[in-house]
Amino acid sequence: MLRERAARTSLRPPIAIIPPRPRAPNAMAAHDPLYDLVLMLDSAAPDEQRQKVLESVERTIVSGGEIVNSQDWGVRQTAYEIRHKTDAEYHLLQFHAAAREVLETLQRTLRISDGVVRFRIIKLAPGTPAPPATRPEPRPTGIGEPVAVEAPVPADATA
Repeated sequence: MLRERAARTSLRPPIAIIPPRPRAPNAMAAHDPLYDLVLMLDSAAPDEQRQKVLESVERTIVSGGEIVNSQDWGVRQTAYEIRHKTDAEYHLLQFHAAAREVLETLQRTLRISDGVVRFRIIKLAPGTPAPPATRPEPRPTGIGEPVAVEAPVPADATA
């Protein structure tokens, strides 16, 4: 019985090798990927230091890409305390970068730069809407501040 099975399997025709299908050209966008860099600078740092960090970031991006949009959102209160700081100067830079070295250089320099509270580089998906327009007016008062809760008044005290 085993001999019959071995004889049957050895008589099978060889599997046809199908060449791979030619691929269509890459359907990616014509431009390099679009990135957002949200940069939070220490509002207590000297203006020269903050300006130096921004110029350094812009030089790094231009060396291997192109800045598409740059917005200064000004000093805003952070959602939570970061390194004992409750506010920061926010900047948004949108850019195209061809080489990964640009991103690596940005991350390395921003990590060691004085005056940088936090930063995030985000690769945007194609079709992502444009960033919101900046609000020229300051935030309304009371946002982010703790709400005072009044103590309940005992029923005896109202009489």
